Amino acid sequence: MADENKESAAEAPKKSKKMLMIIVIAAVVLIGGGAGAFFMLKGDSAEAKAPEKGSVTAIDESLTINLADSHYLKLQFALQQTADAGTEEVDTSEAIELAIDEYTGKKVAELETEKGREAIKEELLAKIVKAYTEDGKKMVMGIYYTAFVTQ
Repeated sequence: MADENKESAAEAPKKSKKMLMIIVIAAVVLIGGGAGAFFMLKGDSAEAKAPEKGSVTAIDESLTINLADSHYLKLQFALQQTADAGTEEVDTSEAIELAIDEYTGKKVAELETEKGREAIKEELLAKIVKAYTEDGKKMVMGIYYTAFVTQ
């Protein structure tokens, strides 16, 4: 009986140390998560408002782009300008070149799914917005597919 009391007394500090470690780790995780959420939400409120939509500049000619494995893409799109761009139409030459560079060599499988088309469209949009930003003002804010045919 005396041996059992000694074993119980030895196990009690081990259990309390484990429990203390679990509590400390949980507190650190919760505090870190709370701080991360605070800074992420705070960043959203300080973010600039989305630019106002301006005119839409359509690219009249459709592009025929070589894809991988002897396939091709017939693509036509329009640029959504911002209100900062004014009423003038933007020169679409650079947007056409960026589209050709972005889609050339892609596999048809990447373009067949909606998810794949959206991912490549987002990449192209980021490049176009960067190319059409002048003095910190975005001149283009979006693109719209008007034709998208793979073969």
